[in-house]
Amino acid sequence: MPRYVIDEAALVRNLEILKSVSERAGVRILLAQKAFSCTAVYPLCAKYLAGTTASSLFEAKHGHDNFGGETHVFAPAFIPEEMDELFGLVDHIVFNSPRQVALYGEMARKRGVSVGLRVNPEVSVATTPAYDPCRPSSRLGTTRTVLDESGLFLAAKDAKSAKVDGLHFHCLCEQGLDELKKVLAGFEEKFGEFLPQMKWVNFGGGHHITREGYDVEGLVALLNDFKARHPHLVVYLEPGEAIALNAGTLESRVLEIQPKGADGIFNAILDTSAACHMPDVIEMPYTPPLVGAEKGAGGPYAYRFGGPTCLAGDEIGVYSFKHELHEGDFVVFGDMAIYTMVKNNTFNGVNLPDIVVRHVDGSEELVRKFGYDDFACRL
Repeated sequence: MPRYVIDEAALVRNLEILKSVSERAGVRILLAQKAFSCTAVYPLCAKYLAGTTASSLFEAKHGHDNFGGETHVFAPAFIPEEMDELFGLVDHIVFNSPRQVALYGEMARKRGVSVGLRVNPEVSVATTPAYDPCRPSSRLGTTRTVLDESGLFLAAKDAKSAKVDGLHFHCLCEQGLDELKKVLAGFEEKFGEFLPQMKWVNFGGGHHITREGYDVEGLVALLNDFKARHPHLVVYLEPGEAIALNAGTLESRVLEIQPKGADGIFNAILDTSAACHMPDVIEMPYTPPLVGAEKGAGGPYAYRFGGPTCLAGDEIGVYSFKHELHEGDFVVFGDMAIYTMVKNNTFNGVNLPDIVVRHVDGSEELVRKFGYDDFACRL
């Protein structure tokens, strides 16, 4: 049975970096649950972070009930029948358009919920089109042209008369400080005139703050400079990957090794599926790291890892080893805490991996085991 193993020590390392940024820059950092939502470690994360962000009613409820702190929510459009319950869970709600503000903004204010608007600075820095919120004709965020045409801010002279309390922008995907500088410059150029009447601004996610080589000191300086120019604003960041980056593995077993193909590579069938257990491998696409192996067919023993489903494209990648693999051997994929548990599925009736937490003292705790009912209950 495959299993996700969350490394508590690696998680704490990431959280300490983020807490240091938060304290030195005077900003509030939230966990974007879309990347990592493991309930078992929420109490630990809550010691370091200000709260959570969500993109649906269920995510908001999950963060509110299990994490605490502030609960923020954004969606491209909200479902009318869910609004009453949602307003009872969240502190901030970020609308995607002036139309959504007109529909629900006053309702939110009456419930004591701070109202935000997601804007689109139209600064495209993400390298993968599917993950670029600023690509042409993107449905995410309000451009300056659309904002002007809506007249949302025309009557507002200060924070008291504004229909919106804060602005939110999200343009990054696994990126560093240089990209953030470009995006922030575009945001201030297009929307800076509205900042005096705002109470807060949210820099969104996609910040790879805990990645090796990230310019953490530069980020702190950038944030402090922004706050010095806008001292009345509360500043939020909502990274997802940075919280659990390189803080988890996926352990898998070799079920069968087929003879070499025409390309000289063995096909190895695992009890782990790219399609079911690590969907980003196919969607992004990318080849995840593997402990003790090199990517590609350059080594003496090359294997193409594939899953147990009937999908022809259920392939994880080609890896080279210095030694021969055998049926029954275990292999360990790296960086598997993010976008795995939150996106996995039971296609073909393939069971989901166990979820295990490896504590700082080395002990392991099984926090979730799945079975037939988890497959059948959705059908």
